[in-house]
Amino acid sequence: MIHDQRPYRLKKLYLWIEQRYAQQFIAPQLASLGSGFHLMKPWNIRLHGAHISVGKNIHIVTADDRKVSLSTWQFKDNSGHIRIGDNCLLCPGVRIDSASEVQINDNCMLAAGSYITDADWHDIYDRTRAVGTTAKVRLNSNVWVGDGAIICKGVTIGENSVIGAGAVVTHDIPANVIAAGNPARVVKHLDPARTLVTRASLFTDPAALAHQNDQIDRYVLTKNSLLNWLRTYFFPRRGE
Repeated sequence: MIHDQRPYRLKKLYLWIEQRYAQQFIAPQLASLGSGFHLMKPWNIRLHGAHISVGKNIHIVTADDRKVSLSTWQFKDNSGHIRIGDNCLLCPGVRIDSASEVQINDNCMLAAGSYITDADWHDIYDRTRAVGTTAKVRLNSNVWVGDGAIICKGVTIGENSVIGAGAVVTHDIPANVIAAGNPARVVKHLDPARTLVTRASLFTDPAALAHQNDQIDRYVLTKNSLLNWLRTYFFPRRGE
């Protein structure tokens, strides 16, 4: 739909269902889940394996055709860990696979379809041997990974850096730069004179943020009716 036709109370019910689903089915699969989480359509989150921990104020956006997948491998000498810090954003289609450790620090953003892996997943010379070479991946604070980018094993990305859409990162990227291409290379340095505002600023007053979002929903949806929503759901008109 072009516009949200749901009545205000129906949207509130939907948000409550999302929250309850996350608490009932997602939280128990995680080693830890911080407070203030917002998981959109959490039934599209796929978790596999142990040692997956998530900090506070996580925001995960999913779609029916673009699920978010976090997977760890536990076998013989390999023990995968995924650690995601506070105030991070994961967009539809994000995948993270670990056979050793993927560390994502606070305020990082992973755009749609981005992929992070700390292993080859098969040995280069013995294709029957699972996992192959593995090496820790680390995203320092406030890293932004662009749409469809791939972060390969052994990579560390410095604080505040941006990885361009579609980039393939095979080597370390320093702090405060923009890197793009395949293989990714530094194409620009961030301006040290400019102030960086991180996602942490959104959560300085969680109650005020929740109130603001609720007031927006009230303003936008208050005139919507249940009958009209049902009509638009089954018999939509152009422009709705």
